[in-house]
Amino acid sequence: MSDGDQRKSGTTNYINFDAPATFRKWPSLNGQRRTDGPGPYLLLDGTLDECIRQFLTKPVFTHHFYEIHTLPQPPLVGAVLSAEIVAELAHLRDFL
Repeated sequence: MSDGDQRKSGTTNYINFDAPATFRKWPSLNGQRRTDGPGPYLLLDGTLDECIRQFLTKPVFTHHFYEIHTLPQPPLVGAVLSAEIVAELAHLRDFL
């Protein structure tokens, strides 16, 4: 069954990993996210797939500093993806 057939039949939730996305990092101090500044800064402007791949190269203990911003793809993908959601999407991407 093709991706288009799966989307039409509703047998699987389709995620466009080629969607535009940005990979961002929050400033940090002493291992804590700093929220008193202008917000996260840009590390990569690319696709959702590229941003997920970049995220996965970062040490797990720093994942809470990173976010991926993209166009929402309900119900699975919101406008801002937390570390937990990015990890889930990485598993889905590898499975699909």
